[in-house]
Amino acid sequence: MANDTTPDGFILLGFSDNPRLEITLFVVVSIFYTVTLVGNITIILLSHIDSHLQTPMYFFLTQLSFLDLCFTTSCIPQMLVNLWGPDKTISYLGCAAQLYIFLGLGAAECALLLVMAFDRYIAVCRPLHYVVIMHPKLCQKLVLLVWVCRIFNTLVHSPTTMKLPFCHHHQVDDFVCEVPALIRLACGDTRTNELQISVIGAIFLMVPLLLILVSYSHIAKAVLAIQSQQGRIKAFHTCSSHLVVVFLFYGSVTAVYIQPRSHFSQTGGKFLTLFYTVVTPTLNPLVYTLRNKDVKGALKRLFGKDEMASED
Repeated sequence: MANDTTPDGFILLGFSDNPRLEITLFVVVSIFYTVTLVGNITIILLSHIDSHLQTPMYFFLTQLSFLDLCFTTSCIPQMLVNLWGPDKTISYLGCAAQLYIFLGLGAAECALLLVMAFDRYIAVCRPLHYVVIMHPKLCQKLVLLVWVCRIFNTLVHSPTTMKLPFCHHHQVDDFVCEVPALIRLACGDTRTNELQISVIGAIFLMVPLLLILVSYSHIAKAVLAIQSQQGRIKAFHTCSSHLVVVFLFYGSVTAVYIQPRSHFSQTGGKFLTLFYTVVTPTLNPLVYTLRNKDVKGALKRLFGKDEMASED
């Protein structure tokens, strides 16, 4: 039965029917969140401190780290509270705020991954013109475009979702207030919302993914055309970290948002939500640090200076 009035709050069910699993998830999520904070803050600080990392690629990487910090902080603290104790409630305003931030940062990350693919395309396919094309003003304009996408997605999606006629029990079958879970909570006609999520999903998920794949097809051709094996390996390493991040993010988000009413979203969707809200932001800085000589070199230079200072 639908409720015509604005609800006081919602109940985020998560895995409330399995308390042992929730305790295990609390420990795992806490560890991942700590690693996310340390890893992304480290990348942001290194990019500002080390002059070797003050390039367009690391400027965009810093933006990605900042997005991941905001994205996880918008939902994981509330998630940890719900996992730890019997109180699973979240206020209506808290749910709305979480949804606004969640949608906005998700759209911004889609756009930013596309911008980073464009940066790699210029670096590999037009290396002699890279500095001229990727000048600071263009980089700033591209980042501004990323944040415009965030605002647009938030203004289109969030108000219509929060105005749905929610059922009286107000039980959200998920860990966070996200669109697919709130649509399932509605007792009225949700065809307009489902159409909207499909259109927005196509714009902010499938179109950027398609453009990323096109850019990497050109990159692959350019890499194969390089004569020396060492040159091909170097070109591949400049793109491999970004490709891994794209696969991690789009693989889980697309599965949740393309078919929000499917049986798959109701069961495995909870684990997918955990993956792209908890695991992916943790793996992003690890992928870029473990697979990137520049970042590892910056860490060595930073700790090297600390050791020299301590010896003095």
